[in-house]
Amino acid sequence: MLESMFSTTVATISLQNCLICIGVAIILGLVISFVHKKTTKTTPNFLLTVAVLPVLVQVVILLVNGNLGTSLAVAGAFSLIRFRSMPGNSKEIITVFWAMAIGLALGMGYVIFATIVTAIVAVLMIVINQVLSKMQKTSNRNLKIVVPENLDYNEIFDDLFEKYTDQVELKKVKTTNMGSMFEVTYMVTLKKDINEKQFLDEIRVRNANMLVMLEREEMREEEL
Repeated sequence: MLESMFSTTVATISLQNCLICIGVAIILGLVISFVHKKTTKTTPNFLLTVAVLPVLVQVVILLVNGNLGTSLAVAGAFSLIRFRSMPGNSKEIITVFWAMAIGLALGMGYVIFATIVTAIVAVLMIVINQVLSKMQKTSNRNLKIVVPENLDYNEIFDDLFEKYTDQVELKKVKTTNMGSMFEVTYMVTLKKDINEKQFLDEIRVRNANMLVMLEREEMREEEL
């Protein structure tokens, strides 16, 4: 059931079998791209790369099938390719390996095997993403406060945090406006049923009515 479509070298592979593998590679590439889009934030360029990658890998494997010297040369060329101009997060790296693995399987003629693997990995990624989304605390927020340099941000908001939050973590402090102000970023877990506007208004009283920003804490993507 999972045997290869190709029983001989690439020189005698039929055009029909090649077209079948290319068509399946296009479909599976689109599936991989769709699943990645549904499970993480990404860019259109990366989605295009993931959709096309199985086809390209499959064609390369077909061309070098049975030729050890060419295979080594192509492997060296692949090692020089940078799929991203900047380091990707873990989900992007997994998706790239997924697309390449499907291209390798199709290049060797394992159409049914590639389809089954794609379906299993797609379901696994969607289910795990749904579970992690439910586990994420929806009350987590990023709180950004700008304070004048003469205010001690370490203590001035402590009573407000105790009143409106269950947990506070100082994430980042930087100077702004030529060093005359501090921009302080906290990760806060808000208490249930609080009045967010009242919380922000009380902070504005403390920081001389300067910038206060409260935004949802996004699920962080770990970079490798």
